[in-house]
Amino acid sequence: MKIVFVSNGPTEDAIGARIAQHLGSGKEILALPLVGQGNAYVGIAQAILGPRKSMPSGGFIFGSWQNLLADLKAGFISMTLAQWRTARSLLVDAVIVVGDAYALTVGLLAAKGAPVFHVNPLVSAYYLENASFLELALEWGGSDFTPYERLLHRSVKAVFVRDLKSLERLQRLGIHHAYWYGSFAMDLLPPPERDLDPLVGEAPVMALIPGTRGDETFSLPLMLEASLRVPLTPVVAWAKAWNALPPLPGWQAQEEDASTLRLTKAGKAAWVLRGAFSTILHRSVLALSTAGTASEQAAGLGIPIVGFPTPGPQYTRAFARRQKRLLGPALRLTEADPHRIAAEVLFLLNAQEAYVRASQEGKCRIGPPGGITGTAQHIRNQLENPEVS
Repeated sequence: MKIVFVSNGPTEDAIGARIAQHLGSGKEILALPLVGQGNAYVGIAQAILGPRKSMPSGGFIFGSWQNLLADLKAGFISMTLAQWRTARSLLVDAVIVVGDAYALTVGLLAAKGAPVFHVNPLVSAYYLENASFLELALEWGGSDFTPYERLLHRSVKAVFVRDLKSLERLQRLGIHHAYWYGSFAMDLLPPPERDLDPLVGEAPVMALIPGTRGDETFSLPLMLEASLRVPLTPVVAWAKAWNALPPLPGWQAQEEDASTLRLTKAGKAAWVLRGAFSTILHRSVLALSTAGTASEQAAGLGIPIVGFPTPGPQYTRAFARRQKRLLGPALRLTEADPHRIAAEVLFLLNAQEAYVRASQEGKCRIGPPGGITGTAQHIRNQLENPEVS
C-alpha cells in the first residue's frame, strides 16, 4: 500500500512522520512537504518529494508583507507550481494531509479518488475567544474551519482535530466524521533527555524558549536580561549550533561539552542546552517563550508562560495575541522589555492564585497526550478495513 503524506510546516512534518511510524508494516510511505525540507520524514519515508525548498518566511508567508515579498522574491510561485505538478503526478492508495485547508487542497489533488484523511493541528476553537472581527478576517482559515475547508471535508474519510473544543465546534458545523484523541503537541514531547541536577542542583528553573524560526536573535538577549531580575535559574532550550547564538552583551560563555554552554553575568549563571528541551520543561516552574508549538507543550505540562512580541518572522504581535487566545490565562503577554518581562515573572511567583489558574488552564486547553497515536490507529483501522466507516 502506497501512502503519501502532505504537510505544510515543521511541526506538521513531525506529526506526519510520527503517524507514519504507527501505521504498521507493508506500507510504502512517501512525503510531500510544502514548507521547508521535510527533514522529519528522513529515515521514515521511502521518498521525500521535491522541490523541498525553504522560504525566508519559514512558512509564515502571510505573517507580514515583508514575509510575503521575501518569499515571492525567493521563488515561492515557481516552488508552489512544482509542488502541484508533483501532487498531480502521484498514483497512491491513500493520502494523509497534516496541515490547513491549503494542504488539504493539494492532498485532494494527489488523491485522484483514493481515500484522504485530514489531520488539522492548526485550527482551534479557542482562537475564537475574544477575537475581534478584524483579527478573524486577517486570520481567515487559521482560527476557524471555513466554509471552503468544510466543503473539502465532504471528500475525506475522517478529520482529526487538536482539542475537544474544536471537535465540538466542527461537529456543530455538520462535520460528523471528525475525531479527537488527544493533543498532537504533547505526543511530540519526548521523555526527559538528561539529568539537570549536576548543573542546577535543586534550584527552581525557568525555561527560556526563544524559538527556532529567527525570532531568537531578538528574544534571547531580552530573556537573559530579564532573568537577572528574578530568583530562578535560567536554562535556554537551544536547537542550533553555538555559533548561531545572537550577541549576548555582557555574558561570558564557557562551553562545558558539545551540548552544554554556561553563561555568566553579574554573578548569575545561565545554561544553554542543546537536545534537552523536554528535560528543561520537566524541571521548570515557569517559562519565557517566543515559540509556537514549544509554548503549547509548556502549557500542556502546566507551566505558566510569559511571552512578548518580536519583529518576526513568527512571534509577531499578531501571532502573540493569537496564541494568547489559544492559551488564555496560561500565557501572560507583555512588551519586549526586560524589566516588564521580569515583572510578569515576579507577579506569577508571588500570586499563587494566578499561578495555579495559569497552570490548570494550560493543561485543560492543550489536553492530554494521545492525538498522534489515536489518529494513527484510526487511520490504520480504516485502511485495513475499508468497509468499516
